[in-house]
Amino acid sequence: MKTRSNAYRVSLLALFIAIVIIQTVVPFLGYIPVGPFSIVTIQATTVIASVTIGTKEGTIVGLVWGLTDWIRAFAWPTSPLAVYVLVNPLVSVVPRVLVGLIAGWLFYWLARRGTKTWHLALTGVVGALVNTIFVLGFMALLYQFHMVPLAKLNIAKLMPWLLGVMATNGIPEAIMSGILVPIIGQPLRHLMERIS
Repeated sequence: MKTRSNAYRVSLLALFIAIVIIQTVVPFLGYIPVGPFSIVTIQATTVIASVTIGTKEGTIVGLVWGLTDWIRAFAWPTSPLAVYVLVNPLVSVVPRVLVGLIAGWLFYWLARRGTKTWHLALTGVVGALVNTIFVLGFMALLYQFHMVPLAKLNIAKLMPWLLGVMATNGIPEAIMSGILVPIIGQPLRHLMERIS
């Protein structure tokens, strides 16, 4: 039975990785354009991976998301700002890894005495906020240290846009994740419990 459970976990991990790659490559699946920016839906997939198959697997899914996003910044950027910021792995890869890691840690800490729907919803919200806060935080950090290519940007003119991203993108992303993670994650968790 343990072999079957491990095979199922590996299959699920492969499925989540495939979904993240498809969401990154296919227009309007993982990045919904809104003006010069995009609303990201991939963090929900990463959080669902963390809460259903484990923190380590969710972190791997986050890493794949970050790497595909980094490659995409060079090949076909999701926004005009992406060519300046997402070409740096600190901005494109690290926050996505942290989404899987922090979401997994939070969920398993909340669910020590049993899983409730609000645990999944809160984990979804936090996962989305981790992505937004760390992407924008690393952008600000890189700018402070005059790291190329961010040093070429006028941060005074860019700051209203970045605050706009937090309001117009970060909040809808958090709400969406808070809804999707319990809806999709709960049945997958029940399935995993039956198999293991």
